[in-house]
Amino acid sequence: MIEISPLMVVLLMFGGIFVGLAIGAPIAFVLGGLAVIFGFLGWGPSVWHLLAGRSYDSVTNYLLVAIPLFILMANFLEKSGIAEDLFKAMMYVFGPLNGGIALAVTVLCIVFAACTGIMGATVVSMSLMSMPIMMKNGYDKFLATGTICTGGSLGILIPPSIMLVMMADRSGISVGRLFAGAFIPGALLGILFIAYIAIVCWIDPSKGPALPLAERNAISTNEKIKLLLKNLVPPLILVAGVLGFIWTGVATPSEGAGVGAFLALLMMILYGKFTWRDFRDCVYSSFKGSCMVMTVIVGATCFTGVFIGLGGGQVVTDMILSFDFMGKWGMFFVMQFIVFILGFLIDWIGIIYITFPIFLPLANQLGFDPLWFIIIMSVNLQMSFITPPFGYALFYMKGTVQDWMKITLLDIYKGIIPFVVLQIVGLLICVIFPATSTWLPTFIK
Repeated sequence: MIEISPLMVVLLMFGGIFVGLAIGAPIAFVLGGLAVIFGFLGWGPSVWHLLAGRSYDSVTNYLLVAIPLFILMANFLEKSGIAEDLFKAMMYVFGPLNGGIALAVTVLCIVFAACTGIMGATVVSMSLMSMPIMMKNGYDKFLATGTICTGGSLGILIPPSIMLVMMADRSGISVGRLFAGAFIPGALLGILFIAYIAIVCWIDPSKGPALPLAERNAISTNEKIKLLLKNLVPPLILVAGVLGFIWTGVATPSEGAGVGAFLALLMMILYGKFTWRDFRDCVYSSFKGSCMVMTVIVGATCFTGVFIGLGGGQVVTDMILSFDFMGKWGMFFVMQFIVFILGFLIDWIGIIYITFPIFLPLANQLGFDPLWFIIIMSVNLQMSFITPPFGYALFYMKGTVQDWMKITLLDIYKGIIPFVVLQIVGLLICVIFPATSTWLPTFIK
């Protein structure tokens, strides 16, 4: 065993994270590996008992059963083919407006965010469906890429969200209350995106021309209405089924996720898209995604246990408390700034499992409402999906754009800048008006 000062623990363990990510190692193995190394240095062989205990507690947590079920629900919904038809309907509805296709993308992203709980599938599917259409209609490439990346990433915030499930696991606050608390902030971000697109395209129509008249008149008004209702009502029923069961207390979050997966499978069958091959692919994809998430959770849990056990948590707490001359709000913004910066560099699951054991007791000590504080952190973390260099949505987007579009990763980085600013505005609105996060949860059991 080696005597390591708590300050050195903080510097070396976080330095190790950045080095590990810089060489391209998976975040789960970076966090888990650092836990093993520093745990062994600090406590010797006895650290294995800590790591084994924390790993077992993580993988046997019943609440986390909701994660693979929500992922399975998203995969079934994607295979149902409903996204393509609903996008077509939305495009006709918003077609006469400047920026109409981008508005249709954002609205559809909000709808599917409320159906899936994850963001990767939404970004990929919306990019494949809408980018060729927007580029062929002369859309500004920065507006187009920014719209898809930010709209698609709303799935991690708007309930049902696997991020909120993990936050509930770490905080002890019910999933239903967190879902309710995040509903208005998620909708607020969507409204801000819609308003920005509408204003920008109204000022400069060349950034997002209206859909050509001949294309808008390709189908009749009655056909547009039928297409919209046929493809909008089932997702709304899915949302009502999942959230309704959870919010009314009829089902636990895990059971509600199971209901959602069943309803999504039923939609897949009713829309005539069911095949055993697609069913197998959905299950296998959900299996892989769930294994990835659980591996990160185990690694992050072990990292946090060692980090706090060696005194790193107290060092971070003392650092934040050193800003007490700024009052509790100064310390609050220091915590949010730390989360924002970590979002540039570390996986969101790691951020939750590293910061929650430190920040939540401190927020409680400062007198902040725990539910409100967690929702603010979730809005803050939502930005991590579109902030370079490791924003997931940026790379999902780059992987789907076709060569003829001539869109580089730098173009995508530029495209998300105004939307990041809008997310910061949305975050500040939620801070200034706490009722945006605390009003709906008062109706939840």
